[in-house]
Amino acid sequence: MFASFNAFLTAGAGANPPASVNYLVVAGAGGGSGAGGGAGGLRSGTLSIGSSFTITVGAGGAGVSGSPGNSNNGSDSVFSSITSTGGGGGGNNSETNPNRKGKNGGSGGGGGASGSTTYAGGTGISGQGNDGGTNGGIIGGKSYPYYATGGGGGAGAVGGTATSTVNGIGGIGLTSSISGTSTYYAGGGGAGQATPGIRVGVGGLGGGGSGGISGGNGNDGSANTGGGGGGAGQNTAIGGSGGSGIVIISYSSTYSDLTSIDVGLTYTKTTSGGNTIYKFTAGTGTVTV
Repeated sequence: MFASFNAFLTAGAGANPPASVNYLVVAGAGGGSGAGGGAGGLRSGTLSIGSSFTITVGAGGAGVSGSPGNSNNGSDSVFSSITSTGGGGGGNNSETNPNRKGKNGGSGGGGGASGSTTYAGGTGISGQGNDGGTNGGIIGGKSYPYYATGGGGGAGAVGGTATSTVNGIGGIGLTSSISGTSTYYAGGGGAGQATPGIRVGVGGLGGGGSGGISGGNGNDGSANTGGGGGGAGQNTAIGGSGGSGIVIISYSSTYSDLTSIDVGLTYTKTTSGGNTIYKFTAGTGTVTV
């Protein structure tokens, strides 16, 4: 009887490691070109863990000029067997580049500019994100101004399609309370204002960068949100870079702390609501339970 009681006290003091954890894994977002970049893929749930596992926090894709080509995809984030896919780069405004479709990714990048041809947004991955918005093309017999571009997709909604008055807005992200506070992650990047008179697309909630004003650079997605980069405001301007991803794990504080974390990982440890929370914000490495 006394042995069992002592074992109970020891377990309550945090001597036993967790067998499973709650997780949020957000990938790096796509950069903007003329159109907005797609948000990093977002996955969440509960996972059984062994004695060790790998964590990688994906970087955001760099933005590029609206003219030469489509922007860069973000990098994947990894927690053990869970991988979230980097967001797709935004489509370009180049008159000589025939491929102005947004890139595929966790969420797709927005479609690039064209007066009469519709260029679609990139395709998102089911369960991680949504498609990017189109550039508008011809609707109701009216060709929208040449530099109307689509917004990047977000974890919670598709990117906005350009209209005759506003470029595509970034798709909204999703909220998570795993850190102890309800926070939006993985919003799409808004499209830039390459043609005066068509308003910039705002970034989606969840760190999405807004598009640049006419002639101006796009805004970067927020770090550690997986928010897409905003589109460039003109061919010679630069799209915003995608925001980096994040990996968060949480488990009851009745269990012990993690034994070791590789020096290649940047992280913080907090407690909230009776849970221990590890928030990994950069790097890659092995974690020992």
